Amino acid sequence: MSGIDYGNLMHDAMRGLIRRVMEQVAQDGLPGDHHFFITIDTGHPDMQMADWLHERYPEEITLVVQHWFDNLVVEEDGFAITLNFGNSPEPLYIPFDAISTFVDPSVEFGLRFELQQDDDDEDEDDDEAPMLEDAPQEEKSGEVVSLDRFRK
Repeated sequence: MSGIDYGNLMHDAMRGLIRRVMEQVAQDGLPGDHHFFITIDTGHPDMQMADWLHERYPEEITLVVQHWFDNLVVEEDGFAITLNFGNSPEPLYIPFDAISTFVDPSVEFGLRFELQQDDDDEDEDDDEAPMLEDAPQEEKSGEVVSLDRFRK
């Protein structure tokens, strides 16, 4: 080990935060106006979803956890949930490390994970990338933490 890998340590901490939030929702339901937009890498090897959904969203999907969800079970490395897709309830299993964004627009909170496939291309842009960026949200704007500056 040549140094402290702050980027991965921060990602682990952020995933732990998502795990704790989802555990609270599994136990008590969504409080108030809270709801989540969760963008998932559907190509993740541990991602489980119906074949028709994977064919429709072969790279990523943004899930909305708000009015109706069922069977939310949180585990150490991910969570299972049933969501409604066009009046068709579909069970999903989402590994925490397949999540690329997690946003709760009701409180303007958001996290963005930089899922790295090829570091060489991204390194050139690191000096220009802002540490905080606007989150893609409905009517409110929030901030998403970007960990690009903490890498290397």
